[in-house]
Parts: sequence; C-alpha cells; structure tokens
Amino acid sequence: MLNYPTGPGDLDRIVADAHAVVERQLQHLAAGRGDRRVLADQVSYELARQTDAEERVLCPALARTGAVAEAQHLRDENKRLKELLVVIQQSEPGDEEFEEAVAELIDDVRQHAAEEEEEYLPQLRDQLGPDRMPELGRDWLAAMRAAPARPHPYGPAGALAHRLTDPATAAVDRLRDRVSGRRDILATDPSGLLDRQSQRLLDAFAALHPAPLETLTVGRARRRPGLAAAVRALTPGFTPEPVGDARTLLLHGGLPVRVYHPSGGPAEPLPVILWAHGGGWVLPEAEEADTICRALTNRTGAIVACPGYRLAPEEPFPAAFEDIRTTYHWLETHSRFLGADPARIALAGESTGATMAAATAWNLRLTDSTIPAALLLVHPLTTLAPAGDSMTTEADAKPLTRTALSWMLTHAVPPSTADDPWLDLLGLPRQSLTGLPPTLVITAERDVLRDQGEAFGHHLALAGVPVTTTRYQGVPHGFLAAAPVLDTAQRALAECAAHLRRAFAGLPAKPF
Repeated sequence: MLNYPTGPGDLDRIVADAHAVVERQLQHLAAGRGDRRVLADQVSYELARQTDAEERVLCPALARTGAVAEAQHLRDENKRLKELLVVIQQSEPGDEEFEEAVAELIDDVRQHAAEEEEEYLPQLRDQLGPDRMPELGRDWLAAMRAAPARPHPYGPAGALAHRLTDPATAAVDRLRDRVSGRRDILATDPSGLLDRQSQRLLDAFAALHPAPLETLTVGRARRRPGLAAAVRALTPGFTPEPVGDARTLLLHGGLPVRVYHPSGGPAEPLPVILWAHGGGWVLPEAEEADTICRALTNRTGAIVACPGYRLAPEEPFPAAFEDIRTTYHWLETHSRFLGADPARIALAGESTGATMAAATAWNLRLTDSTIPAALLLVHPLTTLAPAGDSMTTEADAKPLTRTALSWMLTHAVPPSTADDPWLDLLGLPRQSLTGLPPTLVITAERDVLRDQGEAFGHHLALAGVPVTTTRYQGVPHGFLAAAPVLDTAQRALAECAAHLRRAFAGLPAKPF
C-alpha cells in the first residue's frame, strides 16, 4: 500500500488499485474460498493486462529517469509471472502443478507489488513530479485497452514491440476466450461471499460479457450492460413496475428530469423525492435509476424526480452537483405545477448520487438555511481517498472493483478539485453537519465503498443528526436496482420507503 497521498488518475494510485484487486483474488485462492478455477482465470486475466501495461508505460517511464536496471528487473519478474500463469491455465485446482504454481505466484506477486509501491512508484513521482502522474495514468488506461487477455511470457517486452504486436495478440485471445467459454465468467464474483440470489445475478451479468471499465473508452463504457440488463436476462418478459405516470420534463437550460407520479389523484400536495443516480459521474445508469424510482414512488406515495445531470469528462466536477441543486430549487418553485409540496422534499441517491445528495443538503443548510425533509444515502462515496478496510477486503468485488472505481474518478475529478469539500464528506467539520435531517445510510457487504459509507453515518451521528446505518449482507454494490430478483433488495427498498414516509409524516402537508 502506498504510504503517501495520491490523487484520482495518478499512475501510482491506479497501479496500487490494480494490485489490491489481484491481492484479494489471490487471498481467496489461497484460502480455498469460492470457485478456484474461475478465480485462477480472473487472476490470469488481470495480471496479463497489468504486466502488459507495465511494460508499455511504467518500465519506459522508469528507464527515462535513469532507472534502467529497475525497469529490466520488472520485465524479468513479469516474464516469470506469465510463465506461472500459463501453468495455472493449463492445469486444474488440486493438481500438484496447479497448487505449486499458485503458491509461487502469490509470493512473487506480493514481492512485485511491494517493490513497485515502496520503491519504483515513489521514485518515479520524485523524479518526474506529481504533475506528470495523471498523464502517465492516462497512458496506463490506454495500454489496458490494448492489452491481450492472456499471458504471453515469450512475447516481446519492449514498449514499441507491444504496440506492434498487441492488436493481433489481443484479437487471438478474444477468440480463444469466446471458444473456451472463459469470457462468460470474467465479470462474475467467484469469491463465495455473495448470497445465492446475488451470485445468480452476477453470473447473469458476466454472461453478458461486460468488459472491465478500465479497458474501455468512456463512449464504450456507456454502452456496456449493467445489473439492470442482468435482471432482464433473468426475467423473460420483464416489464418495468407500473406507476401512475412517468414523463421527462426539460428545465430551463435543457436539463432533463424524469418525474414519476404514484397512481391515484392526490387529495393534497404530495411529498417529493429527488433521486440522484450513480455511475461515478461518468455513466448515465438510466435503467437502474428507473427501477429504483418506480419502486420508491409506489412504496412511498411520493413524487420522484430523477435529473439527467451532466456527465464527466465532457462536463467535469462540479457540473453534476450544480444540476442536482438546480433541480432541488426547481422542485421548490414549481411544486404547484407538479402537485407537490415544497416543504416536503427529500434528497436521495445511490453511490456518487448519494454523495451529491448529502453534499447538497449540507450546502443548502450553510447557504440557504434550509434543509430537505430527509436524506437517503445508498452506499455513498464519501471520500476520494482509499479509506476503510473494505477498500482492501472488497477490492475485487464486482461490479464495482477498486480498479473500476479508479477509472470513474480518473474521468470525473480533475486533479485541481480533488480536495474540494463537496467531494470529501468525511472531512466536513462536524459542526457544519449539525441540523441535517433524519438520514438513512444503506451499505452493501460486498462493496468497496461499504466502510466509508458507514463511517459517514457515524460522522453524522456524532454531529447529532438522527441517523440509521444498515448493512445488507451478501449483496454487491448496485443491488437496489436488482429488486425484481433479489429479496434483500426488496427488504432494503422497504426500509428506504419507511424512512421517507416517517420523515414526510412528521411535516404538515400544505393544502393546494
């Protein structure tokens, strides 16, 4: 683990995140947890791409600073790692050669990661300066997009040779993965730590062949299937949960807001839930948001408004935050048009959407002396730092691995804004949180963001905010949108709805 601060998109942060994913996969392998064949295939896939990127980016960068021997040492180590991976691929768990190769691989990978994180990456930062690390991080992501999916220990190791040979090698690897069926399992969670229904969901997700985010351009990532697509695959004839009405409105300036009304004509103005979807400020996640918004509308009897806020990298921070606040003020001033009660607006969201919900509530209290009726935060991102044990223990957890989170933040957060208080909820002074409304924090056990969400719940409690923090066991990040196939998600939605109903009931409704 790096012992100095880094920013999103820095090469050393990206490499350390990649190390954390492989280390956790190797721990599962060593402990005999889960499906060891799938784990071995995933480790091979991860390391094949990482070693390729090292030889295209990290080794040449070291050589340019004069660390030629160190760069060659890394290439030699990578060759040995690839040789071990070939043995693991060609044997089966329980075979003597498989087990010996895994044991050697674990030792070698740990030594390799320690050398990079304790010596080579700090040395590179010192020599080039911190301003060069984001540029190298972008080069790393470009190398990951071009890297082969299988280890090739006897292929060329030079950066130029990789650029010349990788396209053909990667194409052959994709064909081999399709023929062998290996691509059907690369995106599942083989750790054995999910509950039965969540495991079935992640298996269906993997069968859609979603490429890792860190291997995609932003455009391709936005076309990548999500958990909502896996839900549809598991439920033939799936139709969205019906509501009274769902339509998209355009606010001044063209900001689209999807508005959901419950069934039945209201006798009095209805409360409103502003739902901010997740996606790391980069992905739209329209299907996931639609499932959750429909469920909340029906379970609370409230109007739900979900803005299609501006996305990075085209519109980087703070554009999305501005759109959430704009939507909140629009709901206040156009409540009669919607049949809504401006005194009963809740802020809610998932993942980075929850970040914006909490930050908006905090800012409204400080600047406008107003607060929403309630806060609902579903596995929120509350700091950009790799904080909490879950950043290690759940680094490999699909669909939001630590490398996927790193990819999102790289595209969403310019280095100059990484310390902004809107992005560091855990760093907010406790007194500035006092007076925030009743808050429910939902976390998922198998989620890299789990501990920082729970830490923020504790932070709110210390500030005197009425807060409940609930961890749901055996489920992954994004589980709420899978309510049609997850009983645990249904229970979580029921808790969310009950929290919001209580908050709305505590405030008198204004007549029309």
